[in-house]
Amino acid sequence: MDVKGKVAVVTGSGSSAGIGRSTALRLARLGARGVVVNHARDSSRGKAKLVAKEVEQAGSEALVVQADVSDDGAVRDMMAAAHETFGRLDILVNNAATTVRVRFEDLDGLTEDVWERNLGVNLKGTFYCIRAARPFMDEAGDGAVVNVSSIAGIRAVGSSSIAYGAAKAGVINMTMFLARALSPTIRVNCVTAGFVKGQWMEESLGGERYEKALARTAERIPRGRVADPDDVAHAIVSLVESDFVTGHNLVCDGGFLIRD
Repeated sequence: MDVKGKVAVVTGSGSSAGIGRSTALRLARLGARGVVVNHARDSSRGKAKLVAKEVEQAGSEALVVQADVSDDGAVRDMMAAAHETFGRLDILVNNAATTVRVRFEDLDGLTEDVWERNLGVNLKGTFYCIRAARPFMDEAGDGAVVNVSSIAGIRAVGSSSIAYGAAKAGVINMTMFLARALSPTIRVNCVTAGFVKGQWMEESLGGERYEKALARTAERIPRGRVADPDDVAHAIVSLVESDFVTGHNLVCDGGFLIRD
């Protein structure tokens, strides 16, 4: 797919630093006509507007939409707003995510609320977005969806929770089913990321713990460093542009999963 002139929705892109922001900017720089900058909470509206301004400076039109992806109605409204504003919808990047850190051994810590939030945003939210975008992508005639998963969905790594890993494993599996279900009009792929520097991990771990985790993880990655959001954004956009690739899971972890 040639991104030029296309319209994209990038969920979870309304943060000052992260995979969503980097992906939105990369699409804008490649000539996307419009980019929907999505955020979930009132408190993140200011940051989302800053990202939208960057998207416009990069040459695209931007639309800021607040929608929690675990809310099917809000998701449907977001996709309809994208189509109403720009007249089409071609690209969907399912980047929105959440986690609640629960030690793997603490099974009682996996409360119903923890399960519901992890599955609601990370797994069901991905499905809701694809389902809502489908009719508009079918209308455009050539759609590209990229889901964002985590290596925690492949191996028991990281410090999030079993619920998070299960949800992210579901995203990888669901990608294959949806690629088959929506072909030939819509391609569905997945990028599975490792540890990524940025606001999300820093806020989740806390300052000192975050810095220690960066150094420790970099030592274990064959490429010798931790990914930054642009690394993952590049992988996402490569799948948007690859017309003959569908149902694929591209691991973007610097080789972490192949280490001894």
